Amino acid sequence: MTTFQEARAFLLQNRTDYDKAVAGFKWPDQATFNWALDWFDAELARDPASKDRPALWIVEAASNTETKLSFAALSARSNQVANFLRAQGLKRGDHLLLLLGNVVPLWETMLACIKLGVVIIPATTLLTPDELRDRLDRGRAKVVVAAQDQVAKFAELGDAGLTRIVVGATAANDGWLAFERTADYPDAFTPDGPTSADDPMLLYFTSGTTAKPKLVRHSQRSYPVGHLSTMYWIGLQPGDVHLNISSPGWAKHAWSCFFAPWNAGATVFVVNQPRFDAKGLLTTIGRCGVTTLCAPPTVWRLFIQEKLSDFKVSLREVCGAGEPLNPEVIDQVKSAWGLTIRDGYGQTETTAVAGNSPAQRLKAGSMGRPMPGYHIRVVDADGNPAKEGEVALVLGAERPAGLMQGYQVEGGKVSGADGEVYRSGDVVFVDDDGYLTFVGRADDVFKSSDYRISPFELESVLLEHDLVAEAAVVPTPDPIRLALPKAYVLLTAGTEPSPETALSIFRYVHTRLAPFKRIRRIELVTELPKTISGKIRRVQLRRLEHDNDRTDKLRGKEFREEEFPELQALRAAGAAS
Repeated sequence: MTTFQEARAFLLQNRTDYDKAVAGFKWPDQATFNWALDWFDAELARDPASKDRPALWIVEAASNTETKLSFAALSARSNQVANFLRAQGLKRGDHLLLLLGNVVPLWETMLACIKLGVVIIPATTLLTPDELRDRLDRGRAKVVVAAQDQVAKFAELGDAGLTRIVVGATAANDGWLAFERTADYPDAFTPDGPTSADDPMLLYFTSGTTAKPKLVRHSQRSYPVGHLSTMYWIGLQPGDVHLNISSPGWAKHAWSCFFAPWNAGATVFVVNQPRFDAKGLLTTIGRCGVTTLCAPPTVWRLFIQEKLSDFKVSLREVCGAGEPLNPEVIDQVKSAWGLTIRDGYGQTETTAVAGNSPAQRLKAGSMGRPMPGYHIRVVDADGNPAKEGEVALVLGAERPAGLMQGYQVEGGKVSGADGEVYRSGDVVFVDDDGYLTFVGRADDVFKSSDYRISPFELESVLLEHDLVAEAAVVPTPDPIRLALPKAYVLLTAGTEPSPETALSIFRYVHTRLAPFKRIRRIELVTELPKTISGKIRRVQLRRLEHDNDRTDKLRGKEFREEEFPELQALRAAGAAS
């Protein structure tokens, strides 16, 4: 038994004994490790107990069809994909941009890349051509695997040296290879050598406040092994049918639609809906026997608009992630199903850092305690212990396996996850029992429908408009999406704060930003609050929005996206964001 298997077995055995799990858990520390070969292929695909249950189960709501693949079938198919990619010249250390929705080739390609030692750059299909350009350039992608509906975005991007592979082609695409050709390659794969556990494996672009999205680099160890903590938080067991509601391209998809359930030997269950339908999804959860569910607050708020007691489910564990849930949601779910939604906390840069694991005593509003293997300090701005302060992960000998290697910069170097501690940027309150309650961000990044929104990124686009002199983006509360991006805009001299001006700005940012980042409110103002050094005080604007204070002197004329019929088509296109 490998150290990975031993660590996994220990957490499964102590699934409901938090104190014992924390005291006795040790991260596996193998010098060489390839999760797809050494765990998925060698154990899951060969386990007789896994033979008759699916590894991946996808339900298409629109067509009422289903696809199920066993662990053995996915092992063989990913071997074919790996051999195909190798034939295109892809080798260990090369970078591949993955631009797919929840389709089988996404999981096949992920497994294939891990086997090859190829670095995966997951991306959402909502990205604009400009955003794709940035990911290709800074991600140094050699290959892109994309869905048919993404092909047009690459028409003006050049990149003659980029190998382009399209999934589900409905017509000939010049310069693109059909993914379906992978079926012509052998279903046995021979690696070119052992994989170092420290080899890069994943590059995620994540939002920041003072620069373009950062590149978070994870290794062959950090996410595969690190997500043992996520498996523990969710309470996954072998044979579970696990539904995680998250879009591909985001870290939470890798968390709970890939590594955590397959670490446990559970089925990854996916429901594709053309448009989110709470009633339809709840019906499917019951019909298909889903046992564990993780969903963002937006989804839970939509769920409780239905009469939950009418839906007969087989759920054992229910979790929430992204932002704290309000008590009303938790109470309604418990009343209907007898289950308590357990919150958890982590970042793109980490796996599950803290959480309310099964059988832990829950405290209202708390996101739980540190997960096994994570040692947390709550510190003030000077690094001193504090009751309310920033989450800092202890490094050195206690460095958690699930922490990123660092933020990758030019030349492939990494930084930001070294030294004595890793400072997360998230502020919490810690009580005397070690329970953590989320307070907010140390910077200004916020969540909207579980997407991280960078004010700096949106403000940069706003400032490109000829009529915008300065801008500040903050969240404004929303009952469904948690928050919406709102821009406070100072216009250039002589510009009228008219509906026509607001519409012009709306139109411009709609063409430059992905739907989930779209600015939904614009307030045209005559001044913006600033520090002595001239920095905009977003915190003051956030407070105005939170308090819904319309009397403050900083207030101007507010315009809402839905007020303009001209934007109806764009609203419809991004309605799910």
